[in-house]
Amino acid sequence: MTACAIEDKTAGPAGVATTGTTPGPAGPDGAPAPVEPRAAGASDEGADPAGEDRPPDPAGEDRGPRAAGRAATVVPPLPFVPPAATPPVRSAPHIPASGITVVPAASSAGITSVPAPPAGITTLLTPSAGITVVPATPSAGITATPAPPPGPPVGPAPPPQTGAAGPRQMSSRRVGPPLTIAADHSYAARLTEAGPPDEPVRSVERWTLDGPEPYAVRLPLGRPERAGADVLPLSDGRVLIRQQVAAGRHTFSLLYPTGHGTGERALGSLECPELALLPPSPDGISVFALLPGERSTGVWLVAGGAYGPELVADVPGRCSGGAWLDREGRLLAVDRQMPGGGPVKAVVVDLERDGEVTPLLQIAPDSNDRLLTADADSGLLLVRSDAPGQDRLGWGVQGSCLPVRFPECLRTQDTVLTPFAVQPGQMLMPESCAVALRVDGAAGSWVGLWRPAGRRLHQFAAPGGWLAGTGFWTREGVLHLPYSREDTPCAVALMEAPVDGPRPVAASGTDTSATAPASGVCKPVPLGQAPLIGRTAPG
Repeated sequence: MTACAIEDKTAGPAGVATTGTTPGPAGPDGAPAPVEPRAAGASDEGADPAGEDRPPDPAGEDRGPRAAGRAATVVPPLPFVPPAATPPVRSAPHIPASGITVVPAASSAGITSVPAPPAGITTLLTPSAGITVVPATPSAGITATPAPPPGPPVGPAPPPQTGAAGPRQMSSRRVGPPLTIAADHSYAARLTEAGPPDEPVRSVERWTLDGPEPYAVRLPLGRPERAGADVLPLSDGRVLIRQQVAAGRHTFSLLYPTGHGTGERALGSLECPELALLPPSPDGISVFALLPGERSTGVWLVAGGAYGPELVADVPGRCSGGAWLDREGRLLAVDRQMPGGGPVKAVVVDLERDGEVTPLLQIAPDSNDRLLTADADSGLLLVRSDAPGQDRLGWGVQGSCLPVRFPECLRTQDTVLTPFAVQPGQMLMPESCAVALRVDGAAGSWVGLWRPAGRRLHQFAAPGGWLAGTGFWTREGVLHLPYSREDTPCAVALMEAPVDGPRPVAASGTDTSATAPASGVCKPVPLGQAPLIGRTAPG
């Protein structure tokens, strides 16, 4: 990877280049008007339609063997894995972090069926009524400007998010954590709660997003799910759930709807102090996790392999975050801090070359350079760095020698910007990619839209019940925002990317003779062509 420099005209630490151009000023933002959805999708508390979700072939998920660590215990094949030739097992380049134990799944952990309430799919709306289109026009209260918004969005306050004042209470269901969307945007999943607030019953809820209208299916088991569990959907409709069943012990299972309830396939467990799931893999069937240790971080394949959890890489230092840089699920970018302290730098881990590590961001020697999100098609990188003197949001291009830029329109005072979706399909045109950002302020959360080439931040009020920080773009530039309310438990609002208007260009004396100067701007002319009117005689 090519290390990036910094381009910014603001004062920064020593060694920071200042050769870039600062975006020109623009008018102040107006308060964004509320975007009220006009229709909603359907929900369901039972199983999928007949014939849509059948128990998947367990053997069909295997991608092939991966490297197993020397200190890890190889899990024996599950009972339902067909007897194939034993694949070769490679050794990881490093010994996994101490304190990690692989616990194989029990021999009886196969496909189980837990009866669900006799409830079929209830279609609440027509196929065309499950999606709300939100036009990005000036009439919607949108003002393009590089300055922070002067006030909170106009309209009803967004729903409180988990971790602030607690989830809002509903009679039958409360909005829980935001959705996790699959790599191909076909499914999403979250953990929901029902029942009284003092004794909630938690269950996994899967959303189908690639049909004519979005709908939700609950995947209940004979036991309530534990608080703090993580869910991650696969492209084939199954949902991985991670639960901490004891101190330092994390279990993994795959859930999917069947004709009579919910099927579950146990994948085994890991015993470790810390564990964090990585974003959905681009291949759609693999799930990876980071296990930080004292001096290194293990990258584990917890779903999609030939066996149970497998160690595929051991990265020196403490790693966090995670973003995929390609469409094959090979190049993983993480934020790493070396043992003993020091700055945090984004690095690339090649999972197909025994976890080979190469630098990704080196803006300044002592700066903390983190990668927030990346687009595999265009190579656009969204980073957060304190190289300019304070934490700033910037962008660069993977493999480019151009410096990282820190636009002034993304520099706010009273709000925090977090990118969560990048427009795909813009091959070789990273400046044209539309980026969706979550804007957090005193009044709640709303949506910001921005393009590197436009240098303007457009702000919109989010639909009521938006699962803040979740959404995805289509190649055509349409943003899908999932939301859930009491009257519409499962729905998606659509928002088109705004068109950035032309930037005003001030004329100067270096313009060519064919360039028309701006009104009120004097342009030097040869003395022989100087006008002879409007002159005052001396004396």
